[in-house]
Amino acid sequence: MDATSVGYWTDENGAAALDRHAPEVAAALDRLVATVPPVGGTPPAASVRGLCARTLALPALPAPPDVGTAEPVGPAVEFAEQFTVDVSMIDDAMRARLHTALGDGTGAFVQSLYVADWVPRVRAGLDALFPGDGPDWPVPDAWDTDHPPWPLIQRTLVEVARVRVLDPVTTEVVRLYQARQHNCRLCKSLRNRTAMLAGGDEALYGAIDDFRAGDLSARHRAALALTDALVWQPGHLDPQMIAEVRAHFSPAEAVELVIDMMRNACNKIAVATGTDQANVTDGIEVYDVDADGSVEFGLAVPH
Repeated sequence: MDATSVGYWTDENGAAALDRHAPEVAAALDRLVATVPPVGGTPPAASVRGLCARTLALPALPAPPDVGTAEPVGPAVEFAEQFTVDVSMIDDAMRARLHTALGDGTGAFVQSLYVADWVPRVRAGLDALFPGDGPDWPVPDAWDTDHPPWPLIQRTLVEVARVRVLDPVTTEVVRLYQARQHNCRLCKSLRNRTAMLAGGDEALYGAIDDFRAGDLSARHRAALALTDALVWQPGHLDPQMIAEVRAHFSPAEAVELVIDMMRNACNKIAVATGTDQANVTDGIEVYDVDADGSVEFGLAVPH
């Protein structure tokens, strides 16, 4: 990647920008979009894509034409809407109703829901940041309706983690903000070692909840404004907010910001299923991400 492609905004669209700055992530997302398993004898994993899109006020992901058009069952609709709007409000009763309706297909449904919920947000964020010319977002020419999406989700998360243009403190600020918005107990307890060594501390992290009124840098405020918008109102991205991101980040950094948010938002699966328990009962746990995208937990606090 040359300095020009990293540092200067060009007249391209979101799909072209993702392919330029994170081609492995672009390919992984294409495979995720093509994975739509039927669940529980009905196709809620496919039809819920339209439900999520309507809730988000965004274009729906495509779905295979041969899985049927039946609407998802009531508990799946309830769960999908709450997952999309505010995952932290899903409770045990809602989980029980979904499991009663879908049985062993519950896990694959929630995983598919994450894809239906966050890939459109990624596309919306990138299209707003890159309003130029380029190819349309691809529609799969072959579909996988036999396998759960989790292995491909894991592969995508690794590919995102391997993109290393953005500075570690900004990456951690955005991750922690999403952890608190989704109320993920595990993610809230974690602190990134590389970010700590680069100056990230609790004074900084304590200021992110009220980032518009605090003393954060303009760069961090711009990153968090974009994060807040994609978490809560992805269908209504303010042009001035987008201009601030473009003013403070390079194109490659902006792409990484958006795909990092999708990686962070994988905590919605754990929160939705009630499996987001922290590994520590008090204080923080230090973690880091290796160059190959793998994560190490339980590290020593750096001095």
